[in-house]
Amino acid sequence: MVSLEELNKINLLKALEPDMLDKVRPFVELRDFQNREVIFREGDKALYFYMLLRGGVLLEVQASPTILISLGAIKPGFSFGWSALLPEASNYTSHAVCTEASDVLMIPAGRLVSLMEEDHSLGFCIMEGVVQILKRRLERRTEQFLKTLRNHPDIREPFWE
Repeated sequence: MVSLEELNKINLLKALEPDMLDKVRPFVELRDFQNREVIFREGDKALYFYMLLRGGVLLEVQASPTILISLGAIKPGFSFGWSALLPEASNYTSHAVCTEASDVLMIPAGRLVSLMEEDHSLGFCIMEGVVQILKRRLERRTEQFLKTLRNHPDIREPFWE
């Protein structure tokens, strides 16, 4: 069984009370992945929610048959596979590929959603953490998008004044 110490290394779980962690802990699995091993692919059914304990994971999308775009890198302590948190069956929206040997904590999507529904305080803490993480990601992507627009040769300077 995964230790409380390991769970406390995950940013999303740090806000949970010890009794909340005790509810989640029995359902968390630890899995080792090798460098370049695919954890899930875009379009796969979202069966698990993932938390990176050690290593690195890259999130990618297939923009065209020949173009693969990197959305971001997951570092230890961070979570991915957010589609698993939706109560209805959902699919992953990107690929997750290990950039090095990695230890990944996994929790079955249905079990996590059930725990959140059974204990609203636990559910609120998790979703509050998710919102904060997604807010930061959206701000970063918006900044990247605006930077791209500002540097585009067809957009004139007065547009930004």
